[in-house]
Amino acid sequence: MDASKPEPVSAPHQESISWNWPASYAQMHSAFHWDVPEHFNMAQACCGRWAANPVTAQRTALRSYRGAGQVNDWFSYAQLQQGANRLSQVLRQAGVGVGDRVAIVLPQRFETAVAYIAVLQLGAVAMPLSQLFGPEALAFRLQDSAAAVALCDAQTVGNMRQARAQCPALRVVIGVDVQDADDVDMDYRQALAQAAANFEPVLTRAHDPAILIYTSGTTGNPKGACIPHRALIGNLTGFMCSQNGLGFASYGEVVVPDPRSDCSDAVFWSPADWAWTGGLMDALLPTLYFGCCIVGFDGRFSPQLALELMRDCHVTHTFLFPTALKAMMKAYGGSPEQTVRAQFGLQLEAIMSAGEAVGDAVFAYCQDQLGVTVNEMFGQTEINYIVGNSSAIWPPKPGSMGMAYPGHRVAVIDEQGRECAPRQIGDVSVHRLDPHGQPDPIFFLGYWRNDEATAAKYTGDWCRTGDLAFRDEEGYLWYQGRSDDVFKSAGYRIGPGEIENCLVKHPAVANAAVVPMPDAQRGALVKAYVVLSASFAQERAKALGEREVFDQALIEQLQAHVRGKLAPYEYPKAIEFIDALPMTTTGKVQRRVLRLLEAERAGAKPAGT
Repeated sequence: MDASKPEPVSAPHQESISWNWPASYAQMHSAFHWDVPEHFNMAQACCGRWAANPVTAQRTALRSYRGAGQVNDWFSYAQLQQGANRLSQVLRQAGVGVGDRVAIVLPQRFETAVAYIAVLQLGAVAMPLSQLFGPEALAFRLQDSAAAVALCDAQTVGNMRQARAQCPALRVVIGVDVQDADDVDMDYRQALAQAAANFEPVLTRAHDPAILIYTSGTTGNPKGACIPHRALIGNLTGFMCSQNGLGFASYGEVVVPDPRSDCSDAVFWSPADWAWTGGLMDALLPTLYFGCCIVGFDGRFSPQLALELMRDCHVTHTFLFPTALKAMMKAYGGSPEQTVRAQFGLQLEAIMSAGEAVGDAVFAYCQDQLGVTVNEMFGQTEINYIVGNSSAIWPPKPGSMGMAYPGHRVAVIDEQGRECAPRQIGDVSVHRLDPHGQPDPIFFLGYWRNDEATAAKYTGDWCRTGDLAFRDEEGYLWYQGRSDDVFKSAGYRIGPGEIENCLVKHPAVANAAVVPMPDAQRGALVKAYVVLSASFAQERAKALGEREVFDQALIEQLQAHVRGKLAPYEYPKAIEFIDALPMTTTGKVQRRVLRLLEAERAGAKPAGT
């Protein structure tokens, strides 16, 4: 990126529709230009340059958090680089070369960060895999990618052992703290102790492949999205904006992203798994890019844990899923007399949230109780960090996805690829060229060995996200749901987000998911699956023989609650209480699972498809 030339260009490429953008936002977009070098490597940018500088080499790169009152480990950039150098030597000796895939099946821990830096500086391709994957899920990805080496730990080695039988290309499995030596080919610590501490990084081009991340596979088999080194550069403006100006600089009246800014005092944490785009590209790598400290925690999320961790580690910047924020809101509501921020002594300066719509209830909670205006962000594995808010730079609108981050040309388009008029719902899409007509570095290279799926992602030069939204007159985007989540009921188009947001405002509701229930007359009825808050769940458990009476009374309350706030056709005609919603490992509600359940019960094709 080039922040040294803040003068606006004379005639940026204009879309067919003019938007009344806030002045600060328009100036920033006009002043910003990408500066992508021919050669670029994520590992060098995120660690190598900091470790090579005596001034920054001993700066804390990662803090391993074990829990309130427990001793934590601290690791410097020098230690991170030395570990990566040794692992790169080990991988090279194992036959890993440029472009080879290396699977990383590890949680938030120091060795995981070492693995990414080691693989990337070797010129190989890092393939993150979630610890939650069972043998079949692991086997599909390992086999499809023809991964040569895999790293796992004691939590994942059992599934890896079962998956390996189906993966002939997998030559070496390296175990981190695995007790049974027979389960792995190589012990991580022993191998690194015997390896040299120096390594000459491979010179990679900016568009060379760096990371292979498999999408969730909600429709058909998962697809491997191949991410180039340059995509990290494309992510930076979104990261900086969503973290309220982290890494920004002022040039006269114009404020622009400046990757040279000193952000060393920032401390970042997110519960997002480093095996997913949200944890890797939205947290780990951009935090290291700016030479900051990231907190790693290998454990289950809970509202209490999150607040204690942010207190104990002096976290200033975070990424929290809407589901996490909803859980915190229900567990720690705070009060005007003592906010949650004061109760835990939080030092938060910014909260980014993504994965689902935040909703105005959570938006208000973050402002009133956490002392920070939450910045919603929107992106995908293939084109990440493209749209969002930045409350320190332009005014957010509660419930809005925000606007395109600097350097990205984003539009809502129809089926023919034409830009939609204000308030018209269409597909959120990103153009291959930025607002100045130059290539946008954010784009993925394509789906692994799947040219047909790659081509289907595009309409001309527009890359479609499959997420529906409309733009208001000022250019703010308003999320309407996944194209496969929106359905029709009695001719009305229903988006689940608004109804779910309304339900969560009721004290009885911890979380909710809205799906279509097949109906012969109206095509579909609005149905809500509701997870009760702790107090109401306890009352329901005590009801015993009067459970039906309790449920019916609460259902009527919730229906009246929604009917009083939304359109008459939007209130849920049916409500079912459930212990937990089906979720992806990235914190998104799997409405498709519930849609299929409803279709199966009705003996029909899923409504809305």
